[in-house]
Amino acid sequence: MYDFLEQIRLRPGMWLPGGSLRHLEAVLTGYRVALGVHAIDEPFDFWPEERFTQWLHERGGTSSSLGWAAEIERTTPPDSTPIEEFFRLLDEYRHHADSTTTPSTSKTGFPGIEYMGNTFVTLFWRQRLLNQAVQRLEDRDFRVVRLAAGQWSTEQDMHGAVAAALQFPDYYGHNLDALNDCLGDVACYGGYGDSAEGAGLVLAFTDYDRFATACPRAAQVVLDIIADRAHRAAVLQRRLICLVHSNDPDIRFEPVGAMPVVWNSDEWLDSNRRG
Repeated sequence: MYDFLEQIRLRPGMWLPGGSLRHLEAVLTGYRVALGVHAIDEPFDFWPEERFTQWLHERGGTSSSLGWAAEIERTTPPDSTPIEEFFRLLDEYRHHADSTTTPSTSKTGFPGIEYMGNTFVTLFWRQRLLNQAVQRLEDRDFRVVRLAAGQWSTEQDMHGAVAAALQFPDYYGHNLDALNDCLGDVACYGGYGDSAEGAGLVLAFTDYDRFATACPRAAQVVLDIIADRAHRAAVLQRRLICLVHSNDPDIRFEPVGAMPVVWNSDEWLDSNRRG
């Protein structure tokens, strides 16, 4: 990350139009999401509540709730620019961090990355492979919610089952907009009922082809909502994964969350979903 920041320091005009630290903040957020997607275990100090912001407030003796970008822009002296001030403070912070570093206890690797690298929705034909995937994720401390989609003949059946499984509040509207809202709370902020999630949350659907036959539009939109909320959760360093079992080896869905719905690695080839 610091090598990347040095490239920005050398050519700030190319990377940051208008010299805005808000642009830099957005670039670094994208960098962190890319680390997660590609399973790269690298410390990241630039979330609003992380070490760089904490150090900045301690250094200035302030208790501001502003993030580091807004705080630096607010306090930049007249004879400097926010970008110049950021890199001056960054050098000071790195010197401070080097002198106070303690051994890292973070776990290496990125559990669940095999179901997040290309898309957050993964298809399975053999239920045995789905069960194996679920077991691996449970062993990695994911919370798995199993949903029997083959029992849903109407959209309302789906809403009732999902609301019960995820403990949606009583005011849940039992429509797709309400699903989008409540699932967003679960994915990004921890869910209802204080249910422990561990490494993340997995929604595992079985017999989804039957629901897709009964309610094709709803079946597509549900996966799209899940994918979109999973992307948003990833920005907040949270994980939402969707595993979908289908008895139809040729089932197809439109892209969800601007990404394709793909088969798992063992069944990616059409020939591996025959016989």
